[in-house]
Amino acid sequence: MSMGAIIAYEKHLSCESCQQTYTSEALDKMVPKHCTFGYDVLVHVGKSLFLCHRNSREVCKALEQRDIKISPREVDYLGQRFIIFLALAHRACSPRVREFMHAKGGYIFHLDGTCDGSSPHLLSGLDSISEIVLANTKLASEKSDQIIPFLQERIQNVFGDPLAVVTDMGAGILKAVEHVFPEIIHLICHFHFLRDIGKDLLKADYDIVQQRLKKHAIETKLKKRARMFEKMMNTKPNGVDAFVCGLGAKQLSESMASDAMVACAYSLIQWALAGKHQGRGYGFPFDRVHVDFTHRLYYLQAYLKYFKHASFQDARVLRPLNQLMGDLVDLSDDSKLKKAMREIDGKIQVFETLRTAMRIAPTDGKEGLNCNGMDVNLKTIEKRVKRFCKHLKSDQQRYGRPEYQKMIGQIETYWDKLFADPITVQTDKGKVTIVPQRTNNIMEQLFRDQKKSHCRKTGNSRMNKALQTVLADTPLVKNLENDQYMTILLDGKSTLEEVFAEIDIKMVRNELDKAQQDFNKIPVKLRKIISRAQLPEMVAEMLRVPKMAKTG
Repeated sequence: MSMGAIIAYEKHLSCESCQQTYTSEALDKMVPKHCTFGYDVLVHVGKSLFLCHRNSREVCKALEQRDIKISPREVDYLGQRFIIFLALAHRACSPRVREFMHAKGGYIFHLDGTCDGSSPHLLSGLDSISEIVLANTKLASEKSDQIIPFLQERIQNVFGDPLAVVTDMGAGILKAVEHVFPEIIHLICHFHFLRDIGKDLLKADYDIVQQRLKKHAIETKLKKRARMFEKMMNTKPNGVDAFVCGLGAKQLSESMASDAMVACAYSLIQWALAGKHQGRGYGFPFDRVHVDFTHRLYYLQAYLKYFKHASFQDARVLRPLNQLMGDLVDLSDDSKLKKAMREIDGKIQVFETLRTAMRIAPTDGKEGLNCNGMDVNLKTIEKRVKRFCKHLKSDQQRYGRPEYQKMIGQIETYWDKLFADPITVQTDKGKVTIVPQRTNNIMEQLFRDQKKSHCRKTGNSRMNKALQTVLADTPLVKNLENDQYMTILLDGKSTLEEVFAEIDIKMVRNELDKAQQDFNKIPVKLRKIISRAQLPEMVAEMLRVPKMAKTG
């Protein structure tokens, strides 16, 4: 990086007595054996790709200014090598990471996975106390028989048993944790738990609401009408001012009413559409945008009927409002939508009561999915949830329905995994009380950061193909932003380059070969063939077998 492209002449010295050949130690610390680019270029590329979220072409341009010519393909290859070097360095320092965590009393192990469509599952685990990513793996699915070896070999054998384990409610993860850590406190993420309960309770009715709105194409009609009104406002620029002044004065003059009413109708449409953006970033079932949108439509529809009583000499003044009311007329006759809205409103009331009791995903929160729950004593939350269950059971009208019985059943099933006492441990500095986090959001944030990085570099939010090719240990780059971890990793050295220089390049190549033998990787030549609908018939023709008789 300091000199750009160079040619190095290396003198090899051989010892006649021991027949051993000695190479340049200084050069070995600068460039891996049989490689073109130095360790400093490797680290620069890795940090640019994974920490600064630059794409390959951007990295190429930056290096070109340093007189280092490199192609985007070589940048991608160096990025893979960087992850392999980092993974090997991480494994080498794992005993020191274990010693560091246990000196603080132990670690709280958070486990979660991510996938996109048919992609492999990227499973990661970290310690929420030190926020160090401990280990990662790629699996074909989140089945327990695949997760168990990972927990035993990469977590238990390397870092010892954790103080507690925090996971979501995935069946495979729950079973695997119970098998490997049977005596360890196992906690369910409150956010995931409440989200799953909400989905079970609300999704059927929510889907109906969404389908009915789609059937009537309400949003499309409103946007089309808004565009029409927007063109009309451009021809009558005084209309907006007249409408704003009329709202401020709480009255509208007859002379300005015609122009102002177009701006009025346009504003009402935008107000209704804004109902789809009232969420707090938690996603369904905490944010129910289609329900909020429908409530606004019903509310607007009621007022549009009321506006007919406005006293204007020229009835044509109200034409924009009448046109808007015509766009909403299908809502009045849709009995299925009304029934679904009545049902979901009652269920939302129950869900929101539990949400308030658990003090998770607050309605006035501004952190969205980064919210770890309100800072409330766990015993207080436990009492409130008990009170909620008791009240719901006493409501015979509701509790007689299967969806509410299922809700109570889920709470009772996972009760011990929802509420646990603080953990008191003995350290060199005396007794320390550790309170596990109530959510697994620390893992969700890790995966969201990866998705944002992928989107920034490629412009594509889908990670299906990326998860098939990405190296399993890529999440380890998050540790490079952790000062405590960097102190452990460097172990007295001044730079990451010095750490990488001590790693045997043969190990890097072996690990890279293993990583490229992806179990989900389909040969390029076969991809087009597999996509053909008539492949069996083509194979039969190739084998010259008689044609199959057509079946009904």
